[in-house]
Amino acid sequence: MFPFRDHNPSEKTPFVTYALIALNIVVFVSYWSLFSDPAALNAFWFDWAMIPLLVSEGERSYTVLTSTFLHGGIMHLAGNMLFLYIFGDNMEEELGHIGFLLFYLFCGATAGLAHVWSDPLSRLPTVGASGAIAGVMGAYLLLFPKARIDILLILVIIVKVIPIPAWLMLGLWFALQLANGVAANAIGDEGGVAYWAHAGGFIIGFVCIIPLWLYRGGFAYWRKTDGHPPHPEAEYRYIKSSIPTVRKK
Repeated sequence: MFPFRDHNPSEKTPFVTYALIALNIVVFVSYWSLFSDPAALNAFWFDWAMIPLLVSEGERSYTVLTSTFLHGGIMHLAGNMLFLYIFGDNMEEELGHIGFLLFYLFCGATAGLAHVWSDPLSRLPTVGASGAIAGVMGAYLLLFPKARIDILLILVIIVKVIPIPAWLMLGLWFALQLANGVAANAIGDEGGVAYWAHAGGFIIGFVCIIPLWLYRGGFAYWRKTDGHPPHPEAEYRYIKSSIPTVRKK
């Protein structure tokens, strides 16, 4: 089950969101060839990925930012860019181009520090934009809790598109990060996923957008919009398949 679009169209072109997606892809392509050489890839991670032990000792602090533009594989990159594409345009419209860029970078850096706090002695390199994107998702939840998100539900041979409110999808996602983070700490193994970076980024994004939410009226803003976007939601039409139904005899 994963989201692939929302019903919350932006009214302005999200140049920064598109630029961030393009930059992440270009950076990934630039070191793609290193995946066939583990030694060279590890050396690259050591220079640019975030290693909690080094950061906690005051070394390579710049990696809390550089690591947000690195990814460990194509699916890792694709998943993060999909989430950024879905939620980034609306937050860029709310914060402005420069404001959104600063917000994104700040969430990415603080999410990295949350991961360092959770496991300061870890020597494992950490990469990915998910902490920054989690901040975008946290902000989205506060401003548009009832915006509809289309998720693709796959159950063996059943594939179905289901629209659900943002609070349900994002709330479940955040709860899973917390639960997995607690479980990982309990067994001393995160399985390669920085759950506390996700949770930390989400909380930071939510908290940082509170001033804008209050400026819009806070609970009065929610009552005015009923938690939906302040503009008409997008409607998608589904084209019925031309393949005839074959009934069992």
